[in-house]
Amino acid sequence: MDSFFTVSKIFWFVVAPSNALMLIGGFGFVLLIARVRRLGMGLLAFSIVGWAVVGFSPLANHLLNPLEERFPIYRGDEPVTGIILLGGAEVAEVGVARGVPAYSNAGERAIAFGALARKYPDARLIFSGGNGKPFSDDPTEARMTLITLPDLGIPVERVEFEGDSRNTAENALFSRELLKPKLGERWLLVTSAFHMPRAVGCFRKVGFDVIPYPVDFRTIGPDQLNDTFSRTASGLDAADIAIKEWVGLVAYYLSGKTSALFPAP
Repeated sequence: MDSFFTVSKIFWFVVAPSNALMLIGGFGFVLLIARVRRLGMGLLAFSIVGWAVVGFSPLANHLLNPLEERFPIYRGDEPVTGIILLGGAEVAEVGVARGVPAYSNAGERAIAFGALARKYPDARLIFSGGNGKPFSDDPTEARMTLITLPDLGIPVERVEFEGDSRNTAENALFSRELLKPKLGERWLLVTSAFHMPRAVGCFRKVGFDVIPYPVDFRTIGPDQLNDTFSRTASGLDAADIAIKEWVGLVAYYLSGKTSALFPAP
């Protein structure tokens, strides 16, 4: 198994804010039981305060917005060669088990894909996404998408599937190998706005020039970044998303999977 893939998944499990704060608090509690009171109380207090600050404060908005603003919303009308939808929104194990579409909060990706397929009836349609969970035999995202296509009004035979990729770098590499893009072709890349900088960086690295089509925005915009969250779960989820992308940008750049630390238009 690819060591980068495995290590990155394990590393992220530990450093995701929602997990990290819980682990710190749990370690503090263990120290209290072991009568290491001062350090234990300090870690427990840090965990509780951190949970509240990250969960309720607008911190996540400030981390997410620069990612979402990096590439503008696509307003073009020119013909396109094809449309690439990146996986990540599918809850494949649920959808395949029940035989119905199952999506996370990023389900707007699929909606946009369907709308673009109708807008460009002659464009090639590609879905790129496998199983991004290490040590898992869950169904692939591509298999889950097969269930969704009829609801989107897209004939199954019109879509080409790349179902082996486990992360964004592999999305780009395997899509290029499948599609063999030529100079002058116009390929739209559909993914969440916060994920677009890393996705574009990966596609550029493998020599695949794409046109960003960001969707699934999580922030209203620069003017309302100081809005707070009413539930800690919402704030922590947004913080997890933002930190994952910033950490991913650094890791992908340092490992040579992108050529720019923060890819730009």
